[in-house]
Amino acid sequence: MSGPRHGPGRPAGPRVRLDEETRDALAAVEVVLPTPADTFEFGRRLAGVLRAGDLLLLTGPLGAGKTALVQGIGAGLNVEGTVVSPTFVIARVHPGPLPLVHVDAYRLGSLAEVDDLDLDVDAADAVTAVEWGAGRAEQLADARLQILISRAADTDERTVRLVPHGGDWAARIAALN
Repeated sequence: MSGPRHGPGRPAGPRVRLDEETRDALAAVEVVLPTPADTFEFGRRLAGVLRAGDLLLLTGPLGAGKTALVQGIGAGLNVEGTVVSPTFVIARVHPGPLPLVHVDAYRLGSLAEVDDLDLDVDAADAVTAVEWGAGRAEQLADARLQILISRAADTDERTVRLVPHGGDWAARIAALN
């Protein structure tokens, strides 16, 4: 009588293979931030795992804290000047050791229009943070970090969900814990 055949060190039972999208969704991290100051500080911490060429897509309703998070990222990257919402200019470049390109895609049909802007920096040499980027900017990079921000109805509390898409994002966001 012979039992099931397993390779050395392999557990018995079925093996599950997940596609990249499912693996990324399972690697998502959720953080609750009680105050706007906590949102800023979380952005500063997030900056510690960012590298040139990174694409961040921020999604959330008005007042959720997208700009506050990018301000924290800018502080963590030691960029020059004050990071403010780029709503009226579409995109701002903040120079620094690792430049930050801050884009507001709310009024854009697609990010193809951003390619036409003269930003004085190559996206491969900067971190690019795109507010309202979901559905508009995914094509800018194969690997990206989706940042979904929601705000509790009657408090300043925000919930930030980081969803990696490709690359080594899952490992980098796991390092934040």
